[in-house]
Amino acid sequence: MTRVLRAGRKGPLSGTTRSIVVFVHGYGANGADLLSLADPLGEHLPDTLFVAPDAPESIPGMPFGYQWFPIPWIDGSSQEEAELGMQAAADDLNAFLDALMVDEDVLPEQVVLFGFSQGSMMSLHIVPRRDDPIAGVVAFSGRLLHPDLLAEEVKVRMPVLLVHGDQDDVVPVQSLPEAVEGLQKAGFKDVYAHVMKGTGHGISPDGLGVALAFMRDKLGL
Repeated sequence: MTRVLRAGRKGPLSGTTRSIVVFVHGYGANGADLLSLADPLGEHLPDTLFVAPDAPESIPGMPFGYQWFPIPWIDGSSQEEAELGMQAAADDLNAFLDALMVDEDVLPEQVVLFGFSQGSMMSLHIVPRRDDPIAGVVAFSGRLLHPDLLAEEVKVRMPVLLVHGDQDDVVPVQSLPEAVEGLQKAGFKDVYAHVMKGTGHGISPDGLGVALAFMRDKLGL
């Protein structure tokens, strides 16, 4: 049984929803963390609804912090607990996306997932395994989980933009070329990469600009 994800949202400036950007936040954050990007992005995507769900699990000692799945080297959980948590969260996020598209009456090709860190890991994991391709995935500061299984499990190959800071001390920048390699080995042709110079574990203006251009192109705006 899936868990219902609470989500913040910012409606399209035009008042008409023709596309949706779903923000998928990182470990220890919440939906509001990325939803703040709707203001600078919305000026250039006036027909876009921005939605930002909270991950399903709260983190002890972090009143406003959530996780998609446990991280063993941070919380002492086992690898098995992390895997089970990821599988459960994948079901939750897939159910959320399915309901969102029905409620807003949009097609998968009108939807982009915009992830950060653990949210990027979730996005890159679930979207290739869905039945219908979405417009694209923007993955900041994450990594491709289980690249060895992707070729066997992939159902759809959507455009992907990978963005990473070269000074990231949380998720090493080497994760970017590793993700490119894993995606390409699984047959992905439309893969883009951008390295943010002098940037740590975050989103720089140039990275956001590249993400905006990618989203406008893949959404046909």
